[in-house]
Amino acid sequence: MPRPLVSVVIPNYNYGNSIGLCVDAALQQTYTPLEVIVVDDHSTDDSLRTARSRDVTVLQTPRNSGVAVARNTGAAAARGEILFFVDSDVALRPDAVEKAVEELLAHPEYGAVCGIYEDEPLIRDSVVEECRVLQAYCWRMDSLGTVSFLFSSLTAIPRRVFQEIGPFNPRLRQTEEVDYGQRMSERYQIRVTPDVLGRHDDDDRLLPLLRKLFRRARLRVPLFARRRRFAKGFETASRSMGAVAALGAVATLPLGLLGPGWLAVPVALAGLSVAGDLPMYRYVRDRRGWRFLTVFTSVAFATNVAISAGIAVGGVHWLVSGRFRRLYESQWPTAGERTLKTPEQRPGMTA
Repeated sequence: MPRPLVSVVIPNYNYGNSIGLCVDAALQQTYTPLEVIVVDDHSTDDSLRTARSRDVTVLQTPRNSGVAVARNTGAAAARGEILFFVDSDVALRPDAVEKAVEELLAHPEYGAVCGIYEDEPLIRDSVVEECRVLQAYCWRMDSLGTVSFLFSSLTAIPRRVFQEIGPFNPRLRQTEEVDYGQRMSERYQIRVTPDVLGRHDDDDRLLPLLRKLFRRARLRVPLFARRRRFAKGFETASRSMGAVAALGAVATLPLGLLGPGWLAVPVALAGLSVAGDLPMYRYVRDRRGWRFLTVFTSVAFATNVAISAGIAVGGVHWLVSGRFRRLYESQWPTAGERTLKTPEQRPGMTA
């Protein structure tokens, strides 16, 4: 029996530093048959030129529209029976596609097979990035098995499933993977496996990282409110408690003005924050040593504060804004629009 054609779809927007590594890794996969499609979302750097210098199909969206539109554009142009989505800041291991296809063929009940990032960055830019990569690795390792959200930056989906669930929500420029995972998990299993691996070029500066985490946490609130339970995966009760404790530690720091003894409150909350994710800190200690753990703990604490603050602000936004509460309402696409169209049928797509 011939093996299914796999279409690797790479959305890109201004990832000039990593797009070459990403495309080269996709072209060097052990699996065949395979096609690689890069969809540039109107980049302003040289990443489009870099992509066009490789032997791949390169498309461009009519205007900058977000990663959901870019993925949908690539999926519409793809010929493969399996769609493998990988972001342009991720370089796949040579056997990543092969491992994902093996999982999908062995388990037709899976709607998606998601990989994880390795614990080393794709491009080593800063200690902040090293900390973030280790944090993301530990969180994803804790998510192995069945989850209710999608790691869309490194995931394989059978085309028939993508057609049934429908495209990524084009209205969402962020958290589109959370929305898609929620929709898919109502019908299919989403599986996270350590056999499908890639290296990620993560954020290398602390403030942009914290802003991104704050924004994404805020935007997830309407989905949390509707679901009213933790997602299967790294949104564990203990990790959530640790994030809340980190924000509480910052909020109670002014108690120190009442006297040194009051500082015991924020110190205790900071300790509770670490306890909420203790295996992660042990892994980092064993992997990088005590000195690095000190830096890592500071970065992890800051990310917990940003996430909790985002959820708090999102909660207020949810209370006062009906539009925000309806952010994830599935008023699109219509039944007729759920069928993937060929490139000739989709207006505005340019090669």
